[in-house]
Amino acid sequence: MESSIECVSSSDGVNEDEITHPHPYSRFSSSKQSNNLNGMVINPATSVHELLECPVCTNSMYPPIHQCHNGHTLCSTCKAMVHNRCPTCRQELGDIRCLVLEKVAESLEIPCKYRSLGCPEIFPYYSKLKHEAVCNFRPYNCPYAGSECSVAGDIQYLVAHLKDDHKVDMHTGSTFNHRYVKSNPRDVENATWMLTVFNCYGQYFCLHFEAFQLGTAPVYMAFLRFMGDEIEARNYSYSLEVGGNGRKLIWEGTPRSIRDSHIEVRDSHDGLIIQSNMALFFSGGDKKELKLRVTGRIWKEQTNPDGGACIPNLRS
Repeated sequence: MESSIECVSSSDGVNEDEITHPHPYSRFSSSKQSNNLNGMVINPATSVHELLECPVCTNSMYPPIHQCHNGHTLCSTCKAMVHNRCPTCRQELGDIRCLVLEKVAESLEIPCKYRSLGCPEIFPYYSKLKHEAVCNFRPYNCPYAGSECSVAGDIQYLVAHLKDDHKVDMHTGSTFNHRYVKSNPRDVENATWMLTVFNCYGQYFCLHFEAFQLGTAPVYMAFLRFMGDEIEARNYSYSLEVGGNGRKLIWEGTPRSIRDSHIEVRDSHDGLIIQSNMALFFSGGDKKELKLRVTGRIWKEQTNPDGGACIPNLRS
C-alpha cells in the first residue's frame, strides 16, 4: 500500500538526556546525639541524601559544594544564580567550600538511578553521573522529527506515544513502498515528512525522509533508525531504493539507534542522499513537483555458525 505523505516544516533541535540526581540509601549512624561538620549541626538520623540535597534545586550536590558562614550549603550551579546570597539565611556566601561534606560524598556508593528499570550497577558517588549518561537502561528520547518533543520513556511507551500523540504511520512488515510529494521542491529549509514506524522481527524501526541544504545544494535524504540500543541495531540491515525514467539509486546500511538524534544521523549523511536535480528527474513530468517513490526492506543478520560472520536473513 502506498502512502502520500505531506511535508511538515520543523526547526532542528537536539534533545539531550535530562540527568536527575540520585537518592542515596545509606544513613549515618552514631552513638552521639549530634555531630558538627563545618558549622552544620547534623542529627544522626539525618539521611545522606538530605545532607547532600541542595536547598535551591533539590538535586544532589557534587563538588564544589559551597556554604555560607552559618554552615548552610548549596551546589555550585545554584551559587551562580543567587547573587552570592545564602538562600537560607540571606548572608553573603563568599567562597567557602564545605570540604567535610565533599569527603562524605566521596565515601558513598549508590545504585544507578535507573535501577527500577533494570540496571544492577552500583557506583561511587562521583562516578554515578557518568554512568547514568550512557546507561543502557536509561529512557529513550522521542524519535519524532517533525517538532521538538521532550517525551522520554521505554520503547513500548514511545511506540504508544508516537501512535497516539504524533499520529505517525504505523506499519507491520519488513518491506515498504512510500511516495513522497512536495509542491515546491526547491524549498528545502529543514523540511521533514511524517515519520513511519515499522514493526518487524519483534522490533520497531523509524523511517525518516527529510530535505535540507548540503553546502549550497538542496538534497533529500531517507534513513532508518532502530528503536533500541546501538549494539542491538547492528543485528539488522536495510536497503532503500529510489528511481525513475530507467535510473535508480540504492542504499544499504545498518540502522542507527534512536540514541542518536535524527539530526546527528542526517548530518553524518548516513543514509540515502538524493540531489535535488536527480530527485526531480526521478519525479518525471515538468519537474515542478516532487514525486519520489522510495522502496526498501529490513532484514535480520544471522551469525554463520562455521565462520562467525553475519549472513543476511531474507525472510520477513
